[in-house]
Amino acid sequence: MKEYAGMVAAQTAQVLLMIVSKSAIADGMSNYSFVFYSNAIASLLLLPLSLIFHRQISIFGYTGISYSSATLATTLLNLIPGFTFILAVICRMETIKFGSSTTQAKFIGTVVSVAGAIMVTLYKGPPILSAHLKSEISKNLIGQPSNWVFGGIFLAIDAIFSSIYIIAQAFVLKKYPAEMIVMFAYCFVCTILSGLTSLIVEDDLSSYSLQHKKRLLSILYSGIFGSAFQVTVQAWCVRRRGPLFVAMFHPVGIVISTLIGVIFLGDGFYLGGLLGSIIVVIGFYSVMWGKANEEKFVAVLKVEDEQAPLLQDVEEQVTPSLS
Repeated sequence: MKEYAGMVAAQTAQVLLMIVSKSAIADGMSNYSFVFYSNAIASLLLLPLSLIFHRQISIFGYTGISYSSATLATTLLNLIPGFTFILAVICRMETIKFGSSTTQAKFIGTVVSVAGAIMVTLYKGPPILSAHLKSEISKNLIGQPSNWVFGGIFLAIDAIFSSIYIIAQAFVLKKYPAEMIVMFAYCFVCTILSGLTSLIVEDDLSSYSLQHKKRLLSILYSGIFGSAFQVTVQAWCVRRRGPLFVAMFHPVGIVISTLIGVIFLGDGFYLGGLLGSIIVVIGFYSVMWGKANEEKFVAVLKVEDEQAPLLQDVEEQVTPSLS
C-alpha cells in the first residue's frame, strides 16, 4: 500500500512540475538553466538525506514543454508504460506467456490504460462542469506560442529515454539497493553535465537570474518535489515492485492533471475526461491484478523450492532407520 501512495504522490508532483516549469520558461528562463538549478537543489537536498539514511526529467522533456504545452507533455509521456513493458520483456524483467491470464491482463491493461489517458487529453465531449474564471498562471500558460510538432518529437524522445531510465534504475538498484545515494549521484552528475551544457549553449546570462519570484518558486518546487522527492520515491518503488509497476502510474498522472486543472486552474470537466479516467482506472487495475497474481505464483514457487531440501533431508533420515 505504501508503494501505491508513494507513486500517486510522485505523479502529482510530476504534473505540478510540468505546470511550474512551463510557467518559469514562459517567464524568460531557459530550459537549460532550469535543469541546472533543479538538479543542483536536488543534489543539495539529497546529500544530507543520503548520508543519514544510506533524477528523470531530461533536457528533451523541458525542450518539448517549451515548444508545446504541459497537456501534450502529459499525453505523450503516457507512452512510457508501453515502452517500459517492451523493454522489461526484452530485459527479462517481465515474463511473457501468451496463454497465461496474468500476461494477458498486463498486456491488455497497459494498452487500455494508455488509450484512456490519450482519450482524456484529445477528446473533450460535452461539458459536465463549465470552466470557471481562469487563474493568472493558467492564462499565462495558454497564451504562450507553441509548436506541437517539435514539442511532440522532443517529448516522444523523452518518453523513450524515460522508459530506458526506469529499466536502468531496476538494474542498478538490484545490485545496490540504496535509493538516496544512487539518486544523489544521479542528480549530482546531472548538475555538472547540465551546467557545462548551459555554459556552451546558453548565451543570455539573464536566463539564470532568479530575481523574479515566479522563477525562484518554480526552481524550488522542481528541485525539492520534482527531482529529489519524485525520483527517490520512484526508485524505491522500482526496487520493491519492479519497473512496470512504476510505469503504469503515468496514465494515472493524466487523471491527476485533469483534477488539478478543474479544482485549481478553473478548467472545465468534460465527458471525455470522465470516460477516459474510467478507462485508465480499468486498465490500471488490470495490470495490477496481473502483477499481484504473478507475484503470488512466484511466492508459492519460492516456498516450495525452500521446502524441497527440507523434505529431502527428512526422507534421507527416515530411510536408514527403516532399513
